[in-house]
Amino acid sequence: MLRQALAITSMNLRSIPERWAPSLVIVIGLAGVVAVFTALLAMYTGFESTLKATGRTDAVIIMRGGSDAELNSGLDREQTDLIKQAPGIRQASDGKPLASGEVVVIAELMRKDDPRSSSNITVRGVDPEAFELRPNLKIVAGRRFTPGLRELIVGSGVLKQFAGANLGATVRMRGSQWTVVGVFDSGDAHDSELWADINVARSTFGRGGSSSVLAALDGAAGFERVKNGLAADPRLNVDVIREQDYFSGQTREFRRTIGTLAGIVTVIMGLGAVFAALNSMYAAVATRGKEIGTLRAIGFGGTPVLVSVMVEALLLALAGGILGALIAYALFNNFSVATLGQNFTQVVFSFKVTPELVVRGLVIAVLIGMIGGFMPALRAARLPVTTALREL
Repeated sequence: MLRQALAITSMNLRSIPERWAPSLVIVIGLAGVVAVFTALLAMYTGFESTLKATGRTDAVIIMRGGSDAELNSGLDREQTDLIKQAPGIRQASDGKPLASGEVVVIAELMRKDDPRSSSNITVRGVDPEAFELRPNLKIVAGRRFTPGLRELIVGSGVLKQFAGANLGATVRMRGSQWTVVGVFDSGDAHDSELWADINVARSTFGRGGSSSVLAALDGAAGFERVKNGLAADPRLNVDVIREQDYFSGQTREFRRTIGTLAGIVTVIMGLGAVFAALNSMYAAVATRGKEIGTLRAIGFGGTPVLVSVMVEALLLALAGGILGALIAYALFNNFSVATLGQNFTQVVFSFKVTPELVVRGLVIAVLIGMIGGFMPALRAARLPVTTALREL
């Protein structure tokens, strides 16, 4: 039976060039399914990895109680100072708490892809300790801002998507003018932000306190000590969240939306590919009816015929899947885009076509090939010898 299946399969594959048009329908249809599926999930993967890379497990973000984002949080200066003195916060080399009060406001910049359209962008006012709290942030051009001056440092992601924020440029925000003195790269969501001195941001944007406090934890028990210490202070009503958990949680709605969209699109396109495979494989079986009848007449069984048709369908599906994965990788891997984050500001990230996504796409292609090839294969296996020879 195995020798018969191999012989028929070899004969079928050699005849594919003679049937290139219907075979190409299967390949192109599945290439489209896999390319779209992979591209959608590559967008989700890139966005998720950007936010997951933001933050540390040994640092916490402290916001006003009930706030789900820094933009919705507000702490006055007294509360900010009290939070910085909480037990469980690590001390810096100068003996001061390693904590940064930070104010987050929204500004607008013009997009490069549409010079007539502007988008929201995050401006983050920070204490000097913010740089020590984020050791992965590096100045790649220019210098840090000078405390007390209206100077900005700009994330590398901002330069990819927005105009007018280059080194040395003057940025106008809410009636104030700022000079860009540096460009930084952090490899995470902060690349989509503009940074300034917190006191200058407070005075310019009319903020009396801060949006949040970022603090480093003092040892493994630091989280509980900070949380319990702040909860025990009647002057404060705050939430304490690990920094990495805060940014990772921002992908929740995006993940749900993209997952649903990917599922719907894949099902719709997959159904089309299944019908295309059915039609093409039925046509292939019909055109080879005389060959199948002859093989059955000289002793070949129905099972080897079924196996051979299924193998052909699976190989064509696999070819389509590989083609789709290559298209997705060539067009979308590391493709930089921006989308709304939790603060209703633009987060710049890149598509990530990972090996896992490619494998998932190939699995979908093979499953569609199996579904589309099974009924034609079954028909070929059950085709009576006399009927096959009479039809042609």
